[in-house]
Amino acid sequence: MNRLARVFRGKDREGEAKLIKTEESTPGAAPKPRQEKKRILDPSGDYYYWWLVTMVFPIMYNWIILICSKEQGESLKGAAWPLGQLLLQWAGCGFGCCHPSLSPSLPRRSCFPELQRKYLFLWLALDYLCDLLYLLDIGVHFYTGFLEQGILIQDRSKISRHYTCSSAFLLDLLSVLPTDLLYLRLGLATPAVRANRFLRSPRLFEAFDRIETRTAHPNSFRISKLMLYVFVTIHWNACVYFALSGYVGYGADEWVYPNVSIPGFERLLRQYLYSFYFSTLILTTVGDTPMPHREEEFLFMAADFLLAVMGFATIMGSMTSVISNMNQADDAFVPNSDLVKGYLRTHCPNRRLQNRVVEWYQHLQMEKKMTNELQILQHLPERLRAEVAVSVHLPTLRKVQIFQSCEQSLLEELVLKLKPQVYSPGEYVCKKGDVGREMYFIREGKLAVVADDGVTQYAVLGEGLYFGEISIINIKGNKSGNRRTANIKSIGFSDLFCLLKEDLTEVLAEFPSAKAMLEAKGREILLKMDKLDVNAEAAEIAQLQEEERRTAALEEGLDALQTKLARILAGLESSAFKVALRLERLEWQMREWGAEEEAEREGAEP
Repeated sequence: MNRLARVFRGKDREGEAKLIKTEESTPGAAPKPRQEKKRILDPSGDYYYWWLVTMVFPIMYNWIILICSKEQGESLKGAAWPLGQLLLQWAGCGFGCCHPSLSPSLPRRSCFPELQRKYLFLWLALDYLCDLLYLLDIGVHFYTGFLEQGILIQDRSKISRHYTCSSAFLLDLLSVLPTDLLYLRLGLATPAVRANRFLRSPRLFEAFDRIETRTAHPNSFRISKLMLYVFVTIHWNACVYFALSGYVGYGADEWVYPNVSIPGFERLLRQYLYSFYFSTLILTTVGDTPMPHREEEFLFMAADFLLAVMGFATIMGSMTSVISNMNQADDAFVPNSDLVKGYLRTHCPNRRLQNRVVEWYQHLQMEKKMTNELQILQHLPERLRAEVAVSVHLPTLRKVQIFQSCEQSLLEELVLKLKPQVYSPGEYVCKKGDVGREMYFIREGKLAVVADDGVTQYAVLGEGLYFGEISIINIKGNKSGNRRTANIKSIGFSDLFCLLKEDLTEVLAEFPSAKAMLEAKGREILLKMDKLDVNAEAAEIAQLQEEERRTAALEEGLDALQTKLARILAGLESSAFKVALRLERLEWQMREWGAEEEAEREGAEP
């Protein structure tokens, strides 16, 4: 089939080349314009993922900086003052900090005006850099495909129509409206004009979801994301507290921020850290905060306490979920030892056996060994599960000498049937005389072939070797039958692959060459161990040939009997057909005789 496909593809290319030459040689024929290949981003691809990661920074910048880094405003005159006063009271993303006694002509302060005053051009540059990234993000949407009936749509017109008809386009468009032009009227101290930048927040949540899916440590990322949300909440609350302190008056009472005339409290870093610390005390319900005195302070504390209650419940629920997921993941990779320990405490075996069990579980935990891979991958599609198993275990299986020359399909079939097992130091994998029901492949560790005393070592088996195939392969002349022929003992912790006899027989039935190779290797081992009866093997082969001859003779006799039976059946059918014809003829004659007698009777009556 592959050869035919290549032939047809070759013919198609030849036909296309002839067609192109014909069009080029045709006089007056206009050359067809070449269509440029349009690059469309796959929403599940790497480029789109890294763009989402990039968009995290401008969105988080707006969430953190807009509330705290604005300069003092300009005076607003005439009819514009009431609106200007309202906007300036919301400076710092929503909360004014000027005392109501200030006149309209005086400058009004935001949350942390000194931060803006010192680095004005830096913040303006960062603001418009984020706006540029917002605009580029809209452009990226027009080049990002979407799935329709499971197929990635790469048509630009369909992509544009799909994006512009979605609610995401409306939010993205509103988030880049040039509201900064209001600076010309209201001044640089009104960051509320840039509040529409927060409408791009769904992009941030999409990026977090995608990172959580891709990262190798999802639980750690969930905890980090939760801590980021907590930090942003405390940051906003700290800015609101400082703004409220400015509204009430710095140092007016012990609850608000101290008077900036006190040495040390006029510094910007001290202002922010004090506000952040005070906000942390309130939102964590630690207490030890000064008693509020004014209505504004009581309202602020009540709102913060309600927020703290909801936040505490959310944090505890999230942490519980993360810890539960971590425990479930650990239980999926490593078997639960608590049940076994409880069983041992109930039945009280000897202390040495209990220690061996504990050491085995400890080794699995420390080395991240897995003994239940099939359960972990059970929800994957069968073909995908096979590819994962092949990718993980095929390099190890290729180290096995007997499989180095085997075809790929045989190894893939074997990989799916391998079962990992871990043995402790001094533990017997198999003993001489045991019934053999599986063979083993050494993935990691060393095992010793020992005498019956368990001390004398005949050989040491290492990584890539295998054993146990003699007792599960039917080798003619094997004196041991299906019994183990040696004692195999683990020297240290050994990681093995186990292959059951039924699974091996099923696989080798489809690969006779590999079966012959295994049998040949087994004969060599049996000859070295003087466990192969050559005469019995020859007698068994002769007996097998005799049985085959007798079977063939019986088959020939059966064919002859079937032929005779077919002839007899044909004769019977012919005889039955003739009898049926004779009976039919007799019936017609009887009917004719009856008709003649009836006619004679009617003629005699007159």
